[in-house]
Amino acid sequence: MTPRFSTFIGQEMAPRIPDLARLCTTVFRDWPHLYDGDGRYDTDHLQALVMSPRAALIIAYDGGLPVGASTCLPLEDATANVRAPFLARGWPPAQYFYFAESVVLPSWRGRGAGAAFFAMREAHVRAVSHCDFTCFSTVERPANHPSRPHGARSLDSFWRRRGYAPVPGLRCAMTWREIGHAEDSDLSLQFWIKALRPV
Repeated sequence: MTPRFSTFIGQEMAPRIPDLARLCTTVFRDWPHLYDGDGRYDTDHLQALVMSPRAALIIAYDGGLPVGASTCLPLEDATANVRAPFLARGWPPAQYFYFAESVVLPSWRGRGAGAAFFAMREAHVRAVSHCDFTCFSTVERPANHPSRPHGARSLDSFWRRRGYAPVPGLRCAMTWREIGHAEDSDLSLQFWIKALRPV
């Protein structure tokens, strides 16, 4: 069985933000994010999504139950920490569309939702912008991290098959409470980029 997908744009997202926050809090608790969330998720980022008229939220449903979600917004509308590494290199944020979270509940993985999220977001970018690139950031953990599950697999090959590649040194700073930590952790996330057209 494959899920049903619905896309919400701009202010249409507002009533669905609690579903997104719930899914992110659940999925990001696992490896590699180890997010010890309280259900509120990243309020600054969620506000940026809703306030961006070209942003999109795609939700995967099993009947009426949300089982996955994915978001995107123009990089120029993203939070300052996400824009910062592009500005530091002199790369205009207006040329980029940022793919933020993409989460699927464990029982629905391997059924095509992840690939559909990428395809649907790229189609949205082409419909609402003239951006040359899409990008996302991902948390990286050392192979010997004590919380790494046995048999954990990298998603690098999945992302590369969709045309994305990491850009050496292009990283952004994010902060969240990790499981087992008393204080928030400062993390550095690696950006991956795809060119949507020859540039």
